[in-house]
Amino acid sequence: MKIAFLTPEYPHALTGNSGGIGTSIKNLATGLVAAGCQVRILVHGQAQDAVFEEDGIVVQRIKNIKIKGVSWFFTQKKIQKIINQLHQNNQIDLVEAPDWTGMTSFIRPKKCPIAIRLNGTDTYFCNLDQRKVKWKNKFHEKRALQKANALLSVSEFTAHKTNAVFGLHKKFTIIPNSIDVAAFDPNQNSTVVPNSVLYFGSLIRKKGLLELPLIFNKLVQINPEAQLILVGKDVPDIISGSNSTWKMVQQLFTPEALLRVHYLGAVPHCEIQTHINAATVCVFPSFAEALPVSWIEAMALQKPIVASDIGWATEVIEDGINGFLVHPKAHSRYATKINMLLENVALQQKIALAAREKAITKFGIAVVAKQSMAFYKTLIP
Repeated sequence: MKIAFLTPEYPHALTGNSGGIGTSIKNLATGLVAAGCQVRILVHGQAQDAVFEEDGIVVQRIKNIKIKGVSWFFTQKKIQKIINQLHQNNQIDLVEAPDWTGMTSFIRPKKCPIAIRLNGTDTYFCNLDQRKVKWKNKFHEKRALQKANALLSVSEFTAHKTNAVFGLHKKFTIIPNSIDVAAFDPNQNSTVVPNSVLYFGSLIRKKGLLELPLIFNKLVQINPEAQLILVGKDVPDIISGSNSTWKMVQQLFTPEALLRVHYLGAVPHCEIQTHINAATVCVFPSFAEALPVSWIEAMALQKPIVASDIGWATEVIEDGINGFLVHPKAHSRYATKINMLLENVALQQKIALAAREKAITKFGIAVVAKQSMAFYKTLIP
């Protein structure tokens, strides 16, 4: 089986910065190669056309065509030509693309099927954030979904919400995001910092960063020894126009709580594990996700989590079994759940062990790769 992934990002030094989509694709690609598939990554938006191979994965860089007003359309046609050639030469059997901004809206290969995997469109996230979506993005995203040969979603919630925001009635196969659990070792020689609470991810409103200070203020009131560590890129705030969410966040802490806060900025992904291993509890008070890889990574590292209880969350965490789920605006209750874990070592261990077991059995790359391959087989003649 020969699978191609069309993507705007991929985590490699030669392809530039990458976010959650690129990480998810790399995880799945690794699992597919291990299962005997051939995988090619088609990364558009590159500085030049080039091809290289690493760890059994072929990465093809694609330079966008730049013609004022029609760059998007002609780049899609260039990608379509590449897909046709690869399929004709028996180098790929199928292309999977993400839903973000609808890159495949006008890509119609002659014979190669295209599957779209939902990780959350711009339209989807704008709806969750209660923001206005750009008409162009919504048009391309809807068209891409309508024209695809088949549709996947990383969560039931994202599938239902996507149908609702676009007024569609599409059938989605649900296959979650995955991680290489073996690469997340909870037994690393690291010392857990007592009473430490870690958030890692972009500092952005939709991930609950404007609620986190209010939660932590409550936590410090009941546990003066608590400390909050923030790791991630500072992002401008679309709604207020502020060029720094971190500046907004600082203003929401009480003076006492702010003394217990440590913002480390963005760090390389390879260093994230060190910070997770050192934390007592990880927190994710998000308002907008599809199925967050960061939650799964913390679970794989055997960390107890207190996360948002919105939509997708119950597809990752069973409340009280392998984590706790609380609405981000329930500040006192959220803080109480965090403190339960900080003060009760036995509860920490019970939740943490169950979290890793869930990461292995549901989100491991071998499990998800097997599910994806079964899906691909239904599309390949």
